[in-house]
Amino acid sequence: MTNVTSPVMSKHFSLSELQTWDRFTRANFINSLSGFKSLSLIGTVNSKGISNLAVFSNIVHLGADPALIGFINRPLSAAPHTIRNIQETGIYTVNLVTESMYKQAHQTSAKYPDGVSEFEMTGLTQAYRDGCIAPFVAESPVQYVLKFEQVMPIELNGTFLVIGSLQEAYVPAEIQDEDGFLDLAKAGILSSLGTNGYYKTEKIATLPYAKVN
Repeated sequence: MTNVTSPVMSKHFSLSELQTWDRFTRANFINSLSGFKSLSLIGTVNSKGISNLAVFSNIVHLGADPALIGFINRPLSAAPHTIRNIQETGIYTVNLVTESMYKQAHQTSAKYPDGVSEFEMTGLTQAYRDGCIAPFVAESPVQYVLKFEQVMPIELNGTFLVIGSLQEAYVPAEIQDEDGFLDLAKAGILSSLGTNGYYKTEKIATLPYAKVN
């Protein structure tokens, strides 16, 4: 095998070295390593009608037919409210985050006690649509509804993959191309890096479907 020297001057970090760092530095490094991610607020409500709002940067497309979307929920001891509400009611909303609301979205990650609504604590506006018991974020221009389908425990670190099926979507008409592509940059949707870095997006190109030859 031919050894290739990278033209970029890089520092090498071994796992053993990373494990000597304090946990916050190590977590920031590893959380950033996987790259830019989507940035969304998940809105839920419990069986008593108390709303909950939490920011997530690990929401992922799992398939288009059926339309499935998943996210990783932290261990229950650290983040019990969102997954509990989803399992109780079976319905939740996903609301994409813009520059005008990212500070409030970030604040929802604070560990508020059970029974306290993050909508009230952050000043984001709770909104409801006919047929959906879970709250939307009125400030978000791109919103969709998921029905709870499955939760898959990840035994390696005590987290959970929560899978939902798409039920409804609310999207500005001007960001949808004729082929269905949603140009989220036109709606000012942000992305995130690590646990506390927020970035604007800009489309470079839309390429055709790749084929051999």
